[in-house]
Amino acid sequence: MNTAVAAPAAALRIGPIALDAPVVLAPMAGITNTAFRRLCREYGAGLYVSEMITSRALVERNATTMRLITHHESETPRSIQLYGVDPATVESAVRLLVDEDRADHIDLNFGCPVPKVTRKGGGAALPWKTGLFRDIVTRAARAAEHVPLTVKMRKGIDADHLTFLDAGRIAEDAGVAAVALHARTASQFYSGTADWSAIAALKEAVTDVPVLGNGDIWSADDAARMMTETGCDGVVVGRGCLGRPWLFGDLARTLGGPGTAAAPVDATLAFVARAFRRHAELLVEFFDDEGRGCRDIRKHVAWYFKGYPVGGDLRARFATVSTLAEIDDLVGELDLDAPYPGAAAEGQRGRAGSPKRPALPEGWLETRDLAADATDALAEAESDHSGG
Repeated sequence: MNTAVAAPAAALRIGPIALDAPVVLAPMAGITNTAFRRLCREYGAGLYVSEMITSRALVERNATTMRLITHHESETPRSIQLYGVDPATVESAVRLLVDEDRADHIDLNFGCPVPKVTRKGGGAALPWKTGLFRDIVTRAARAAEHVPLTVKMRKGIDADHLTFLDAGRIAEDAGVAAVALHARTASQFYSGTADWSAIAALKEAVTDVPVLGNGDIWSADDAARMMTETGCDGVVVGRGCLGRPWLFGDLARTLGGPGTAAAPVDATLAFVARAFRRHAELLVEFFDDEGRGCRDIRKHVAWYFKGYPVGGDLRARFATVSTLAEIDDLVGELDLDAPYPGAAAEGQRGRAGSPKRPALPEGWLETRDLAADATDALAEAESDHSGG
């Protein structure tokens, strides 16, 4: 298994929250629910963030949303990411979380490249409108009071419309506790190579709060190298932990302080199968429904067994399980003595996609100011009740 390069032990402080390892789990829709967060926490140390939550749905107490923001009693600190485009709604959502003591950390999403978000002016599209971005972050930071508020963003919309340096300075001035940069533009989605030099540039521009780097961290080696090359204060890990929740143990051993180092993992097929089974068990508990939990684990099959000698027939059967007993039966058919396959199990995970022109509101790029007649359209974007 990949052995991480040496890196100086470093704690990370986000406002009053001191983390034993400078590591954050990136929000991923349909992935970073309570079950997955608990599993990652069992292996490592850091901050584990919820799926992206829609501010309007939270304010209106949509049932799905209220379930998504509920943390297990073992989750400390509790971290929630919000998405929104209307300053008043985002402010109200933050105030709800604070007043009802539902979060110890709140993150604002300005990095999502998904068309249904950017075409409404949200996610990675929003920082282009400088005044709107400043208003949202300033009001949210004020409403957060003692709860640290952070911002996650991308480099910009495309190579000709970069926003991250301006947004980083604005967020710092607004009183955020940290800024995180996914070093790709919205037009790149997850394709190509992350531009770590942008993280270094942001670190030079933002000097009063921690700067976190995100993009192409597939191993603890990568995390240590990013921190060394860019000077960033911590890392945000997304696709690299898909099917590898024990990556957070590797990261803690490499980047964490004393007391965070667990024993190195020998990721035999038996070890991976146990992790997969544990994940399914936690999903069943989260949904309070064995069938639904087992349906949800199906999408993780390819990630967990990447590179391992698990034939197509077995993979297909794992991808149709409906009960934990079925999983146990299939695990019994695996060659549990199979060793860690090395490079075959390493590298990129999840879909990279391909570069594409971002979907944006009409005339969005014509000016960095928000037209007066755009307010209603942005308010309509807040009516998404998807729950994240």
